[in-house]
Amino acid sequence: MTGEITQQQAPAITRFVDIQALPPDDEPSACFIFGTNQIPPVDIVADRYRRGLAPLIIVTGGVNRHNGIIEGQVFRRVLTERGVPDEIIRVEDQSSNTWQNVELALPFLHEAISDGLTIPQVGPFHSITWDPLYSGKPVTRQDWPNIPEGKRRVIREWEEVPRRVADRSLADVKRIDGAWH
Repeated sequence: MTGEITQQQAPAITRFVDIQALPPDDEPSACFIFGTNQIPPVDIVADRYRRGLAPLIIVTGGVNRHNGIIEGQVFRRVLTERGVPDEIIRVEDQSSNTWQNVELALPFLHEAISDGLTIPQVGPFHSITWDPLYSGKPVTRQDWPNIPEGKRRVIREWEEVPRRVADRSLADVKRIDGAWH
């Protein structure tokens, strides 16, 4: 979709791309941070650690093509600066896309399973989202249609996910009772 969207389409698109399904606040779980050049996911996970809800943290991301940082290493450094002990952080820093984030982090996901922690591989899973900054503006659920870079990214996801579910490179999931299945 390269044209304009209508005011009626925006809420439906927002609901479709909004993946948030918060984990329970009384159940520790492994936290998995996908590679990105954004810091808010690190702050969210550091807060979960301080509340006793993140006994194992998996950070992922190789070289960011926009700024050259090694995302997994930056996440580790920022987490430790925020008081998270290095020994609970697992780092995958070779991936170049979302698929590789997961594939190269599989040993850490298996570690979480053996520790009895909940993760996506073993049933229902949760996701925590944040409002990313693009062009210096937070891209929120309400404002994304008015921020060109946010709009481009939201529309791309809205178009890409059904295509990838159809070609079976992504599994179709449904939100049931606050978790993805």
